[in-house]
Amino acid sequence: MAQQKQFLDVISPDLAKTRFESAVLLTPSEEIIDLNQALGRTLSQDVTAKVNVPSFDRSNLDGFAVKASDTVGAEEHSPVHLRLINQSIAAGAIPTQDVSPGTAMTIATGGMLPRGADAIVMVEHTDIRDNKLVILKAVSPGSGIAFTGTDVSSGQSILYQGDLLTSRETGILAAIGETKIQVWKRPKVAIISTGNEIIAPGQTMIPGKVFDSNARIIADAVKELGGETLELGIASDDLPQLRDKVKQALATADMVLLSGGTSKGEGDLSYQAVYELEDPGVIVHGVALKPGKPICLAASQGKPVIVLPGFPTSAIFTFHEFVAPAIRRLAGLSPASQSIVKAELSVRINSEIGRSEFLLVRLLDNTQQNTDSKTLQYIAYPIGKGSGSVTTFSHADGFVRIDQHTELLESGSQVEVQLISRDAKPAELVIIGSHCLGLDIIISLLKRTGIQVRFISVGSIAGLNALKSGQCDIAGLHIFNPDSNSYNHHCINDNLRLITGYRRKQGVIFRKDDPRFDKNTAKEAIDNIKKDPSCLMINRNLGSGTRILIDQLLEDYRPDGYLVQTSNHRAVFAAIQQKRADWGVAIQSLTEKDTGFLPIQDECYDFMVAKSKLQKKSVQVFMELLKDKSVKASLAKIGLKTNNDTGTIVTTPSPVSK
Repeated sequence: MAQQKQFLDVISPDLAKTRFESAVLLTPSEEIIDLNQALGRTLSQDVTAKVNVPSFDRSNLDGFAVKASDTVGAEEHSPVHLRLINQSIAAGAIPTQDVSPGTAMTIATGGMLPRGADAIVMVEHTDIRDNKLVILKAVSPGSGIAFTGTDVSSGQSILYQGDLLTSRETGILAAIGETKIQVWKRPKVAIISTGNEIIAPGQTMIPGKVFDSNARIIADAVKELGGETLELGIASDDLPQLRDKVKQALATADMVLLSGGTSKGEGDLSYQAVYELEDPGVIVHGVALKPGKPICLAASQGKPVIVLPGFPTSAIFTFHEFVAPAIRRLAGLSPASQSIVKAELSVRINSEIGRSEFLLVRLLDNTQQNTDSKTLQYIAYPIGKGSGSVTTFSHADGFVRIDQHTELLESGSQVEVQLISRDAKPAELVIIGSHCLGLDIIISLLKRTGIQVRFISVGSIAGLNALKSGQCDIAGLHIFNPDSNSYNHHCINDNLRLITGYRRKQGVIFRKDDPRFDKNTAKEAIDNIKKDPSCLMINRNLGSGTRILIDQLLEDYRPDGYLVQTSNHRAVFAAIQQKRADWGVAIQSLTEKDTGFLPIQDECYDFMVAKSKLQKKSVQVFMELLKDKSVKASLAKIGLKTNNDTGTIVTTPSPVSK
């Protein structure tokens, strides 16, 4: 009798994984597919928006476009009367007239905001008498308006390599006009059941036989993990037949799974067929597991070949221990999580009595900030209520349902979060603050190292406050301090440290065909603007570093358009290009052929971190990436300047200039 070859060396699971992974190739390959086929697939490249969403300032209401200042004091018993312009802006129409002081224009939901208007009055709060608009309720600047790029800004990284495409992600891809998507190929896994005792479901059961449940369990588990299956059926205890099936599997699949026949029984042939492979063939046969000891791990042509034990419980256990990680790596899929979690609400939330509300949230890790055993593991961070926003839903981990009888949820309240995706989980690194294209590059690289990153764009000041309250690990910011003539260093204290980032040039943006800015410096342009009331500006949001710079430049002057606030640099460019504004302040790297740029100063975009978080692994990886030469080269390609200090820690504030 031939000597049996099994259990040559029963080893630990960790050593088995190390040997196995060193012998197989688990690098996924890419393919381009149509968007309508993208659901459930995994991105192999970052996706950057080529358009702004919305692409113009639009009305969120049926009503009237007005200047908010014209509605001051309007009440039901003391209405304001405005002249109604003879034009109605439907969705898809382009306004041909401006809204000047004392006038209003009819506008539909989705209609383009006319030049001069900075708010929308709901039709329910108006009346028309003698061809005049009667306003019964005052509005503030920005009311009822979705500004250009507030949902998505052109050039912004929307999705990242490794993201699983659910209906949320396919929706945002459609919203930015994508039709072809680059994804990882689904690994094809061949499945072979072995044994004379095995029969397929549907056949007549007879004594001594068992239905083949392993093949179904394994095939569906493969599909859950993002793979495709090649189900080759049942091989009887016939070695030539089994050899043929293994040969067929290796020729057509990326991985081969056999079920049964791993032990030393007389009819166990799977391990014998696998032992005939010699490139390198069997790597491990026997692992110190209970159940699952007889698992056989092999490789051929760089492809994993695994013989799972025949008993279902052993097969399932060993599948998730050894097979599932390999399929995830080939498919780019992350592990699943629970569907409902309890969390602590990060801020106070007001709700309208009489209506149930669904509050979209992101989950932040609460355990590192608070070590009390009663502390909930997660913080629920609201990320917006906008019904028209694609990215808000796309970036949410889940939602909180607020009962119709609840008017207020206090900060710190315990809430239940329904996860939108079973794959959602709190990040290992949370960044809150000002958005920058350079930060997009760094986040992408962090994700490729396997670190789960969460970024919430709220502006420099709000990011700094979030860091101080322990809601994030890092805050991205660019806050100028005129007293020390420096950026960000004045925010350092006993508990906060600065990670040096990079520089980007801020300046006045205008249309090249506008002679009012021709051959001027930025200071001269601002001086001229103060003398020209018709020069319409587009502002930035409160709390942003750019807004602080703008207010310093304008001093006490408030030009027309000052109250119209956008949340990003791209929206500034769009407003100027579309002639809804004449000037604004943004960074030079976004300048396009039809826009001019008058430099103001270099600003420093840095990263503030809590002193207690400096030893956190994800923070250290973040700092190392900033120092990396290839990362610096990538930042330079989009106009961001680094130096030898980039990625280093600053511990003391800059001195105040005399």
